[in-house]
Amino acid sequence: MKVKLSAVIITYNEAENIERCISSLKDVADEIIVVDSFSSDKTVEIAKSNGAIVFQNKFKGYSNQKKFGIYKCSSNYILSLDADECLSKNLQESIKDVKKNYRSDAYEMNRKNNYLGQWINHCGWYPDKKIRLFDKNKASWNDNYVHEKVVLIQGAKTGFLKGDILHYSIKNKAHHYRTIDHYSTLYAQMMYEKGKQGFIYIGVIKAIVKFLKLYFYKLGILDGINGWRICKASAYSIYLRNKKCKDLYNEKV
Repeated sequence: MKVKLSAVIITYNEAENIERCISSLKDVADEIIVVDSFSSDKTVEIAKSNGAIVFQNKFKGYSNQKKFGIYKCSSNYILSLDADECLSKNLQESIKDVKKNYRSDAYEMNRKNNYLGQWINHCGWYPDKKIRLFDKNKASWNDNYVHEKVVLIQGAKTGFLKGDILHYSIKNKAHHYRTIDHYSTLYAQMMYEKGKQGFIYIGVIKAIVKFLKLYFYKLGILDGINGWRICKASAYSIYLRNKKCKDLYNEKV
């Protein structure tokens, strides 16, 4: 079955990334929808000049923004990217092919992450499989504040596409730790709302286990100094989310 495809990108102050993202979609998507959280830079201007349809919506979580974008799409078939991502040439060709003969309800693909200019092949960062192409009648985003993912209805079929989503994730070490601080706050809120107390000693133990798993079992050691940095920062994020959850709990008691 031949299908038309709507691409959805969510943005906030992504002027340095949005053109690269949209450019990788131009030969793939039949329409490009950008949902912007009232950026203060030139994100909206750049997106419009590159042919995207832009809607502005107050940010109430990543899943909420992505669901809003799906609602604005004219097609039932959705391709979702973040603004700091783009499609590799191989993945573009895979998507073009599947549009001509769409057989599965959703498609999974690998994501490759760039850290301080280096493509990371280990650390649990690759292959970082994601469902990003799906029939909106068969799948949608869950309601997580952070680490949101596409959830399929029971019985839905998943295929796999060759090629990578290229994720330009971390520009410098300061950016990395700002990102950890932001996401750990959202994750702690989600933990707290699920009734967890965020015990500090559990956070420490989980952080140590996380580092050992990523650096040795997931071969982060093979990514050199940046592998060390990534594994150490990932462990710290585990500790931080538990500490922040504990702080939230203490505020309420």
